[in-house]
Amino acid sequence: MLFDLRWIITLLFGCYGAVLTLLGAFATSAADRAKAGGVNVNLWAGLAMLVFAALMAGWALWRPLVRPERRPDRS
Repeated sequence: MLFDLRWIITLLFGCYGAVLTLLGAFATSAADRAKAGGVNVNLWAGLAMLVFAALMAGWALWRPLVRPERRPDRS
């Protein structure tokens, strides 16, 4: 299989997005939300990262890398 950077980006954004989403859903206090103007920044940033990871995975599946055919040497 060819080296496809899109899968590495998908994995990284998926992991970070999952962590931020869980932190935003279960570990954000009212004081944290007050510091951010009443917005749960971890939750929204995590969800945005998960959406981006899903888009990257869809792109990698929809348009996979194709190895070009080798031409025989003409001597």
